[in-house]
Amino acid sequence: MKKVVATEEAKSLIKQLQEEFGEIIFLHSEGCCDGTSPICMTADGFSLGSRDEKIGDVLDSPYYMNLSNSNYWEHLQIVIDVMDGIGNSFSLESTKNRSFIIRAKKM
Repeated sequence: MKKVVATEEAKSLIKQLQEEFGEIIFLHSEGCCDGTSPICMTADGFSLGSRDEKIGDVLDSPYYMNLSNSNYWEHLQIVIDVMDGIGNSFSLESTKNRSFIIRAKKM
């Protein structure tokens, strides 16, 4: 079972963002300002921290999580979904008036 997956609607949006922005990455937010949500950035527009670890890929885009979150998500599969509206203005999908959200399933 893959650690990170996406719904069909999220995959469609990810493909649009890849076409428009090129290589993108996802960073699992730690929840300080925007709640726990995947932040989508251009691959060259964000510097990963020393404790950010790649935990999976979605449509060839890497998904990173800070090691401080690993224990909580250890037995959960991350499902990227999408909703209308802007939840995280730092994330690329906000340009489409959409927001990536996380749903979780037991692994």
